[in-house]
Amino acid sequence: MVGIESSNTPDFRKCPGLRGRHAVNCPFCRYEDSRVIDSRPSDEGSSIRRRRECTQCGSRFSTSETAVLSIIKRSGATEPFSREKVINGVRKACQNRPVDDDDLALLAMRVEEALRSTGQAEIEAQEVGMAILPPLRELDEVAYLRYASVYRNFSSLEDFEGEIALLRALPIEKTELESKSQVASPQLK
Repeated sequence: MVGIESSNTPDFRKCPGLRGRHAVNCPFCRYEDSRVIDSRPSDEGSSIRRRRECTQCGSRFSTSETAVLSIIKRSGATEPFSREKVINGVRKACQNRPVDDDDLALLAMRVEEALRSTGQAEIEAQEVGMAILPPLRELDEVAYLRYASVYRNFSSLEDFEGEIALLRALPIEKTELESKSQVASPQLK
C-alpha cells in the first residue's frame, strides 16, 4: 500500500477509533470532522484534490492528498522518489546519443509508474536502478549498455560481451509505428 500524505490530515494509523474514516480538521473552526464534496485527480494522477465541507460550521476548504513513494538508500536513510534524480542519473549515459530532455522525462515517468505499480510505499534504491533498465533499453541500447556497465559494476570485457550477447539474443520488439515508418521509407544499404 502506498503511503498517503495530506495537508490537514492526522496519521490515521494512530487513530483506531476512525475505522477508515478520514477526519480532517476544519481550518476555520478546528472541528475534527468534515465531509468530502468533490474529489479530482491532479498532478498526472499522483495526487487527489478534495473539496470538503465542515460538518460544524459549514465552511468549505480544499485538501490535497499525495501518494508518498519513499526510496531506501544503501545507508538506510529514506528520501522521497524524485524523477529529477532518475533523469540526472541517466543523462550521462545518454550523452552524445539521440536522446532529448522529453525522452528522459518520459523515461522517469515510466520508472515512477513501474515503482508505484508494486503497491509498496518504500522501495530499495537498488530496485529503482533495476526499474530504469528496461525503459532505457527501449530508448537507446547504447545508453542502456553505458548505464548497465556502471550500475552493474562491469569489471571486464567479458561483462560487456555477455550483455551485448543478451541484447542481440533478446531484441526489443519494434512498435507498430516504427515498423510502418521503416516500410514507408526503406533504408539504403
